This record gives sequence, C-alpha cells and structure tokens, in this order.
Amino acid sequence: MPSQMPATIDACACPLCGQPNQCAMEIAKRTGQPVAACWCVNVSFSPEVLTQIPAAAQRKACICQTCATKAQDD
Repeated sequence: MPSQMPATIDACACPLCGQPNQCAMEIAKRTGQPVAACWCVNVSFSPEVLTQIPAAAQRKACICQTCATKAQDD
C-alpha cells in the first residue's frame, strides 16, 4: 500500500499499490477511444480487499489486477 495517499486521486493508479490499474473505462476517458470490456468485469472483489481501499480513493480509483488476484489467493 502506498505510504500516503496523494492530494489528488489518480484514477489510473491502484489505490493499494500505486501501480497502473489498467482500468478500461479510464483509458477510454483519457484517450477518447472505445476499448473492450475491462478485466474487472469478470472478477469478484472480496469485502476484505475493498475495505483496504483508503476512503479518499473509494469509488475514484480501481484496484489493479495484481492486487485483486493476490487478495483472492490469500
């Protein structure tokens, strides 16, 4: 988890690790180009992983696939 949340939330960065989250919706917004369905539509996020998201980033930045997969494996 990043040591401190930045003043502004980067919707393209995972709020848990700070790495790019590859959010298809954000990529489409930033590029103006349509993209295929996001990887996250086929993933279930546990309540435990969702509670790890800092309040400032909730509903503003997606968890990356690595963190989502790691949480499922734990």
